[in-house]
Amino acid sequence: MPPLHDDPVQVEKILSISLLVIVISHTLIHVAGSIRTSIYPLIKEEFTLTNKQIGIIAAIPPLCQALFTLPAGVLSDKLTSRKIIAFSIGMAVTGALLAGITLNVFMFIVATSLLTLSSTFFHPPANSYLSKDTTPQNRPKALGVFNSGGILGFALGSFSITILMGWWGYQWRDLYQFWIIPPLLILGGLYFVPTYPTGYSNSSEANLEETEEEGTLLSSNMIFFLLASGIRRFGGSMTTAFLSIYLVERRTWTIGLVGLMFGVSRVIGLIAASLGGALASHFGEKEWTISSLFPAYVCFLAAFLVSGVVPFLALYLMYRFFGMLGMPALSAITARLSPREKRGRGYALSFLPGSIVGTIGPIVAGFIADAFGIFPIFILSGVIFCVGLVVLELGVNIK
Repeated sequence: MPPLHDDPVQVEKILSISLLVIVISHTLIHVAGSIRTSIYPLIKEEFTLTNKQIGIIAAIPPLCQALFTLPAGVLSDKLTSRKIIAFSIGMAVTGALLAGITLNVFMFIVATSLLTLSSTFFHPPANSYLSKDTTPQNRPKALGVFNSGGILGFALGSFSITILMGWWGYQWRDLYQFWIIPPLLILGGLYFVPTYPTGYSNSSEANLEETEEEGTLLSSNMIFFLLASGIRRFGGSMTTAFLSIYLVERRTWTIGLVGLMFGVSRVIGLIAASLGGALASHFGEKEWTISSLFPAYVCFLAAFLVSGVVPFLALYLMYRFFGMLGMPALSAITARLSPREKRGRGYALSFLPGSIVGTIGPIVAGFIADAFGIFPIFILSGVIFCVGLVVLELGVNIK
């Protein structure tokens, strides 16, 4: 019998209309939601905020995400994916509309929270659907394509900042208004997504699950996997609100240049995510995760130790490239550690540590910025990244 990755039937399952629709939905869910990380310097100036207040504002959307992550996972196991995806798209449109007419900082918080919640409700059903619709051997490849859709959404958000604000002189509210209509256009495409995956009940290969304990979601491997994820994402959450502020205030970059950097890094991520899925299928999910994330974190630390725009850009883009290489492998590990009938909850759990620490990291970073300056935030974050990687290596055993 030929290996599964050489089976043309399996290739057909990866390149399906339903995958295309879900990938496009993934793109449009993230566009408006990605804008806020680049415009924090403008928000800080317009509403006369301190670093501590910026940290609190950045922490509120992850707090909402933490509260709704598990309910989203439960719903994704009980309702059809189409319904929840449609609901998440509607939430994204509402958030963009509200952000586009923001009158005060409180409206901005509500709008960005809705945009964050739209992805909270989107990811568990979408990931669960695709993981059920592919065999274990093909799963990282399909999830790599899926991750590319999300990365493209972040890239479009960043490039719209550069083009609409940096080149054409629009304001930040105009960005959100620009991205109200596109997500609505994909709702009709959900008709082409079957109610259940094609491999839901009649694919023998799809039933070859790899969980350590049948029916057990919180196995020891899953617990250590969540712990490692939480540690790494704590480091990331510290940088989210303050990277653009650091580049504008300390390195005198323009908002347009910041948006361009984020946009280019995500275009690079488009290639890296798809490539990472194929390499994870070949080398193994855990092995490839460690091999890609370690050089990513080295490049991250080095970026803040060099001077000049070009060296920083080069190292930051390398950090993003290697980081994106590991994304499909992490998604595939979540599927391996989640029983089939609880996979939506498994993916929701995988996002929960990031949501929880996302409410703490920006606040901690805000206090550090006011007490010691912005620069130490990034050095501490790089160290935290590496600690999380050590926990993943020592604590998670993937057979």
